[in-house]
Amino acid sequence: MPLLALTGGIASGKSSIARRFAEHGAVIVDADAVVRELQAPGTPVLAAIAAEFGADIIDADGALKRAELGARVFGNPDRVAMLNRIVHPAVRAETERRFAEAFAADSDAVVVYDVPLLVEARASDPWDLIIVAHAPAAVRIERLVEFRGMTTDDARARVNSQIDDDARLAIADVVIDTSASLDQTLLEADRVWHHLGPLLKNARERRIATSETTADPSVGGHA
Repeated sequence: MPLLALTGGIASGKSSIARRFAEHGAVIVDADAVVRELQAPGTPVLAAIAAEFGADIIDADGALKRAELGARVFGNPDRVAMLNRIVHPAVRAETERRFAEAFAADSDAVVVYDVPLLVEARASDPWDLIIVAHAPAAVRIERLVEFRGMTTDDARARVNSQIDDDARLAIADVVIDTSASLDQTLLEADRVWHHLGPLLKNARERRIATSETTADPSVGGHA
């Protein structure tokens, strides 16, 4: 019953990998989908957002104006932090409920948490394996321009607003290179899936070794 975290920057191909894992039988818990559900009309999270950012952040149908909210917090760390304090605890509670539900239904399930903000919010959670979908920033900018119709400046701003690649790679147990074609990315995802057993074992042993080193004050210490 392994619990995997799958993360990556915008336009990194993370969602394509999640879909591939689902085809192999994984249970996918999509953080973005959870957020949208928690921010649906009439929810406590949406009410808290409106109280903090203004009632006009909700449209006539009671739905969140997502683009407007994004514009209000973009580039403002304090406002982003405030939004995170509202949203993240609710997301954590709901995703943990879904993890438990998946394992209760099938004790052998492989559950994959598809999450863009792993480093920012939940890197220290007890994941059995952390997978990072990685492509250089320049590649992701090109994809945003080509496939999402952004201007180059807007695409660069979106990529640069996220945590840097080094921080993601630093927590990875496995890196899937997504800089080539989609077919190649899916082939890499297949390879990870079919080698999950050894990868999980390696990650577990590495965590045990790190824990033992950290707990021993004589390691790396000074006389």
